[in-house]
Amino acid sequence: MNFEYFIASRIAIKSERTFSKLIVRIAIAGVMLSLAVMILSIAIIKGFKTEIQDKVRGYLGDIQITRYDLNNSFEHSPFILDAETKKQLKNNPDIDFYYPFATKPAILSANDEIEGINFKGVDKSYHWNYIKQHIISGTIIDFSDSTAAMQELLISNYTANRLKLKTGDDFIMYFVQNQLRPRKFKIVGIYDIGVEDIDKGFVLGNLNIIKRLNNWKPEEIGGVEIRIKDFNKLKPVADQIFEDLPQNLRSFSIKENFPNIFTWLGLLDVNTRVLLILMLIVGVINMVTALLIMILERTNMIGMLKSFGASNWSIMKIFLFNSAYLIGIGLLLGNILGLGLGFFQQSTHLFKLNQASYFLAYAPIEFHFIDVVALNVVTVVVCLAVLIIPSFLISKVSPLKAIRFK
Repeated sequence: MNFEYFIASRIAIKSERTFSKLIVRIAIAGVMLSLAVMILSIAIIKGFKTEIQDKVRGYLGDIQITRYDLNNSFEHSPFILDAETKKQLKNNPDIDFYYPFATKPAILSANDEIEGINFKGVDKSYHWNYIKQHIISGTIIDFSDSTAAMQELLISNYTANRLKLKTGDDFIMYFVQNQLRPRKFKIVGIYDIGVEDIDKGFVLGNLNIIKRLNNWKPEEIGGVEIRIKDFNKLKPVADQIFEDLPQNLRSFSIKENFPNIFTWLGLLDVNTRVLLILMLIVGVINMVTALLIMILERTNMIGMLKSFGASNWSIMKIFLFNSAYLIGIGLLLGNILGLGLGFFQQSTHLFKLNQASYFLAYAPIEFHFIDVVALNVVTVVVCLAVLIIPSFLISKVSPLKAIRFK
């Protein structure tokens, strides 16, 4: 057995000094809590970002194509998607799906209340998977019945509460044109996305309604929403789509459409880095303190080992092995605590959030194996690297004075 490792194991297991035991336990607890907080911090931030991104892109897509003009209103100018552009979108391996849409400003009137809204029209090619996950009452528009689909509408829970409406209710919507155009609708479903900018800004209806109101041709649309397969490739995919479009069309990503939300999410990364650094410092300080106290309490042993011919580096390795053992215990307990709390939150959603402020009703958790491994490796490397500095105190210990030290 390795000499240094043997001595280190004896110190770690057989130590009976009460004070050093207390300091060692505090050091282990410091590493445990630091690692647990770092694991939970990354898991919560990643979960939070994923949930918010999914909320926004699930309703509005990742990339939107509209006509290139000076129109800055909520209502996009019509265009016809040519066959070549359709082919490019269909054959693009980074695109999951796409569908046409159009928007038109309107005013909802019900129960002596009015609410300004943006009517978003879609057709039967619209992917309802995301909306279905957030419907709290009713169902989606049935495009198989073209007549009924012209009168069906989905509204947000926010709008329903403001206008005191529920599933099955009828109301009048006034579309904003040179002359207000009233239309009667029936609420077939109420959804709750949780993002105020979306919930208070949109309702979902039939694209053909906008086409009729604006006297568009059957093939004319207001825009195309695209969902890509990998959101991390948003910028290069969006740039490529823009370059391939004809001159009369333009495209912009969801990050350009909602810069305030994604800027806010970006700032969370900065907060996470600061927290990780602080937690790592806490763990390092605890281990440095424990090592210094162990060296001071083992001064007599250090002197004896030196008198037997042990080198400074050999004795330093004894204490570094001992520190690594303590760090290992701290990491084991930290992983159990951090992962345990994370999986508990995933299954119970015990820790709630104010949805009006954070867009989520609970703290989300998203674990990645590589993150957990990286945190463990970095903690070990940083702690041991820093611990080399105080271990150099061993070289200052005189064997004669150390043996006489009590």
